[in-house]
Amino acid sequence: MGREKGNAKEKVLVLEELIEKAGGCAVVDGGFATQLEKHGASINDPLWGALCLIKAPHLITKVHLEYLEAGADVLVTSSYQATIPGFLSRGLSIEEAESLLKTSVRIATEARDRFWASVKRKPEHNYNRALVAASIGSYGAYLADGSEYSGNYGPTVTLEKLKDFHRRRLQLLVEARPDLLAFETIPNKLEAQACVELLDEENVEIPSWICFSSVDGENAPSGESFEECLDIINKSSKVFAVGINCAPPHFVLSLIQRFKQLTAKAIVVYPNSGETWDGIAKRWLPSKCFDDDKFELFATKWRDAGAKLIGGCCRTTPSTVRAISKILKERS
Repeated sequence: MGREKGNAKEKVLVLEELIEKAGGCAVVDGGFATQLEKHGASINDPLWGALCLIKAPHLITKVHLEYLEAGADVLVTSSYQATIPGFLSRGLSIEEAESLLKTSVRIATEARDRFWASVKRKPEHNYNRALVAASIGSYGAYLADGSEYSGNYGPTVTLEKLKDFHRRRLQLLVEARPDLLAFETIPNKLEAQACVELLDEENVEIPSWICFSSVDGENAPSGESFEECLDIINKSSKVFAVGINCAPPHFVLSLIQRFKQLTAKAIVVYPNSGETWDGIAKRWLPSKCFDDDKFELFATKWRDAGAKLIGGCCRTTPSTVRAISKILKERS
């Protein structure tokens, strides 16, 4: 699977150059399912946003373009909840399931290329050529039972089982040639270890980031310390960045400060709006929320604390990303 090492270094260099061009902190896109629903998609389904890969790929393109227009420097693909077992459960063949995973990268890449072609000729534009990050959701995201926020996979889920679960999807996404790989909402040390070992076993030469969720603002959802989790990741040359996604935004500043003490890797953060997901009832519960103005205010604090990539996750929108992009570019 791997390509020559020079190519791996070039890919890391492209990411570092993007961060530099963005003023020292690149902007990641925002919530995907929220936007799909806004455009009429019905995604109350175990496949969540990945359902649109089957039923409405044009809406995925539309959302990618909205985030690019808003100033996103990194597009995350619609593959978070896209898994071969998940697609098979919908009656698709293995060939169709594998094709859809690659399609998620193709849709994002084509949207990026289309947008860049339209703006690069305009001398006054303030955009960067975005990179495409292939999303790899946690095992808990596939289970669709909220366990990505508890880390409780039960005694039968072993390191080997997690590697087996992720392996073919990782292979397919790498074959689709994204610029980056994004392991998202990892809830425990065991799955972080599975991701790190898989990158080595498959000799992946695409820069990766691994993001954890957090429900208490101090530890991984499993209760394991981030010190334990990052100790595994720090040993990997395949992982470019570590961070937090889909955690409440009021946790982020202290977590960046903590991560800065625990790792020399770049830090990526893209919290949700602050609402809480009820994995059983399959709905968002209102709680302490950040509006776009608060995201704008805190984005500079997160950047100044050491974050190199900042965006939004669930319930954030293109207007959130526009606010983040505007303030970071103004004050870079």
